[in-house]
Amino acid sequence: MEQLSTFNEHEGGPPPQQSFSVDRSRHLMSFLTMLGPSPDWNVGLSAEDLCTKECGWVQRVVQDMIPWDAGTDSGVSYESPNKPIDSKDKIRPLTSLDHPQSPFYDPEGGAITPVARVIVDRIARKGEQCNVVPDNVDDICNDDTPETCIYSNWSPWSACSSATCEKGKRMRQRMLKAQLDLSVPCPHTQDFEPCMGPGCSDEESATCLLSEWVTWSPCSLSCGMGTRSRERFVKQVPEDGSGCSLPTEEAENCVVNEECSPSSCLVTEWGEWDICSATCGLGMRRRERMVKTPPADGSICGAEVLEVEKCMMPECHTIPCMLTPWSDWSDCSVTCGKGARTRQRTLKSPVELGECTEDLEQVEKCMLPECPIDCVMSEWTEWSECNKSCGRSARSGSALEDRLTVTRRKRRKEQREKRRSKQGKAEVSTEHPGCKMRPWSTWTDCTKMCGGGIQERLMTVKQRFKTAQLSSCKDRKEIRACNVHPC
Repeated sequence: MEQLSTFNEHEGGPPPQQSFSVDRSRHLMSFLTMLGPSPDWNVGLSAEDLCTKECGWVQRVVQDMIPWDAGTDSGVSYESPNKPIDSKDKIRPLTSLDHPQSPFYDPEGGAITPVARVIVDRIARKGEQCNVVPDNVDDICNDDTPETCIYSNWSPWSACSSATCEKGKRMRQRMLKAQLDLSVPCPHTQDFEPCMGPGCSDEESATCLLSEWVTWSPCSLSCGMGTRSRERFVKQVPEDGSGCSLPTEEAENCVVNEECSPSSCLVTEWGEWDICSATCGLGMRRRERMVKTPPADGSICGAEVLEVEKCMMPECHTIPCMLTPWSDWSDCSVTCGKGARTRQRTLKSPVELGECTEDLEQVEKCMLPECPIDCVMSEWTEWSECNKSCGRSARSGSALEDRLTVTRRKRRKEQREKRRSKQGKAEVSTEHPGCKMRPWSTWTDCTKMCGGGIQERLMTVKQRFKTAQLSSCKDRKEIRACNVHPC
């Protein structure tokens, strides 16, 4: 049996306290208290389990209290008149959007500020029941016996039915003292487990197996030197009849508050450490305690209520990045001259596996034909004298000769381009091993008649051999400048 205390923190004066006891058949805590004055508001806890998964007792429970509506009155504030409702509503927590006149109203719908805090501390062990080592740890926390069935304690285990090394059984019994609800069946009153004769136990079954230590109990004194204890349970007793020599309980000295003068404040014991902030490598963890009684003389409490320390988790392992293949290079960022082009890839492995330091984008320079430069021409010269004194003839100036020269150069260049285009039809690229390419296509029409335009031509993959790499066997495109003469 365990003895616990509870107190309710609030402003003004010491908090009210109450002690109560629990045992392995009564380990759920519930309470309800009304908020007054109020219509039908209350705070409380329901079925708070004080038994741990390790079959020990919780050392501390801290719960912030928010108000609940019992559903029996229609008031909206502390001072609302008593107006019982005909059809009772379900009990529900109050919210910040219930009514504009509510003391908890918040037009933004935020959370309600807790009206109190309940703290339950384990303070002592009481009676002899908890000193009895159970036959099975599951008897404490995993007992599925209905509360309406009242039994006696289990009897000791009987002798094994086998006197040899063959498998046998042993039995224990309990008596049904009362069945408070006949509609709820009561479980069996006999229990069996396998066993072997003396001297036939395996090495493992011949040893004494103990559970992990349960967490330390609270210090026996809140001020000055006290003691605290912890315990563990026997999970397996040697079948040869020998007892367990290992201790199941230990104690040590403890100090919660060193000073006991009126100018000192009393604090609670430190709570459990939070989990480490890191899942691997170095992290931080923290624990807290609370001021239980401030200094009686009104001075400031100098006790630390927060403690932080480093924590080390298993070493972080570097996980290789899983990446998609590189995309094709983008078009050059310019239509002539120097520019840049890019390609990307994406991360396939989950972000939780670790940070990936591989590049997800690459940039390289690209070079297209030089951009055309605007020509600066002089003014036209005066016309020459006509070469004939009568009839149609021609006269010229230096600018006319320049214009004729440009025209002839243009025609020669177009002829060269036509010859290159004819030769290109028969060309087959050998720059891509493992690929059979189609000939270059003819150059497209120039995008401008003068002033500098662009022409393109394509070479596409006709056949890709099995040995070819996907990244090196792909369509090609060439770009060149055209009609660079001024308009």
